[in-house]
Amino acid sequence: MILKNLDKSFLIKLFLIFVIFFIDRISKIYVIYLDKKFLGSEIFSSNFLNINLIWNEGIAFGFFSFNDEIFYNLLTIIILIIILIIFIMTIKSDGFKKYSLLMIIGGALGNVFDRLYYKAVPDFIDFHIENFHWFIFNFADVFISLGVFSMIFIEIFAKKSEGQKNE
Repeated sequence: MILKNLDKSFLIKLFLIFVIFFIDRISKIYVIYLDKKFLGSEIFSSNFLNINLIWNEGIAFGFFSFNDEIFYNLLTIIILIIILIIFIMTIKSDGFKKYSLLMIIGGALGNVFDRLYYKAVPDFIDFHIENFHWFIFNFADVFISLGVFSMIFIEIFAKKSEGQKNE
């Protein structure tokens, strides 16, 4: 059943995941390099944006950070299962919904790679207004967020158009 849905555009979709993963990897490798070169000082600083490497051992925006390796590994396994579920959802979906899910997968694979390789995810983008700082994030987080917001947008407008058709 799943193989039936793998058409010739599958390589294009796989390429999109790879591009997202590649953008994320290159940006993280570069920031890690600059952090080592400048011995951990702020890499870039402006009125609204700082580039400063931190290591996130939790999930989204540092939530669920654990010092216990068992919980960390369990969380990583749960993330891998969720990626697999989203991949199956991608195969069964179409249109813009499929590309939203692909963005989520590409970003999630970037972060899970770091969890496995570094035992933490390098975050470095720090938007702020004066002393109010948003959570520090990376490009994988940007793609995951774009995919989630797109899915929410799709669901809201799909429900609205279904409601108008039923009237």
